[in-house]
Amino acid sequence: MKRLFDFGLAFAAVILLSPVLLVVVLLIKLTSKGPAVYWSNRVGRDNVIFRMPKFRSMRIDTPQVATHLLGKPDAYLTSIGGFLRKSSLDELPQLWSILKGDLSFVGPRPALFNQDDLVELRTKYGIEKLVPGLTGWAQINGRDDLSIPAKVEFEREYLERRSFGFDLKIIVMTLVKAVRSEGVSH
Repeated sequence: MKRLFDFGLAFAAVILLSPVLLVVVLLIKLTSKGPAVYWSNRVGRDNVIFRMPKFRSMRIDTPQVATHLLGKPDAYLTSIGGFLRKSSLDELPQLWSILKGDLSFVGPRPALFNQDDLVELRTKYGIEKLVPGLTGWAQINGRDDLSIPAKVEFEREYLERRSFGFDLKIIVMTLVKAVRSEGVSH
C-alpha cells in the first residue's frame, strides 16, 4: 500500500511541478558552472548504496561530506544555493528516486555513503530495514540541528509508530516547515 501511494503521489507531483523543475534547472545553469542535478551515493534500505539526485546548490568543487562537516558550508553555496536549500527545492529531483523505489515519501533520510557513525547506529536499532524517505520524523523535529544520536532516536520512534496516518501527518508537517524554511541552518 505504501509503495503504491508513494508512486502515485510522486507521479502526480512530477506532472504538477514540471514547470517549477524546469525553472530551477534554468536558474542553476544560468548562475553556476556544472550540471543542474547532483547525484550522490546514499545508503538505502538494508544499507545498500544507491544514487540519489538533488538540484545542485553547492559549487562543483565542494568536498563530498555531510554539510555540517564542512568548515564554512555557506562558502560552498552557489548564488542561488541558499534559496534552493531553504525552500527545499533542491530536494525535488528525489521524486525520481521515489518513482524508482529507492526512496519513500516518509522514512529516515538516506545517509551519505561515508556517514559511518550514522549507518552503524541505525543498523544497531534495525532502522536500516526501512526504505529511506524524502522526509521523516527526525526531519520535522530538528533537521540540521539534531545530533546523530537524537536523529536516530526519532527514527526509532518512527520505526515503532509507523502507519499510513502517521506518514500523512509527517508529510503535512513537512510542507508547513518547508514553507516556513524551519530547521535549515545552511
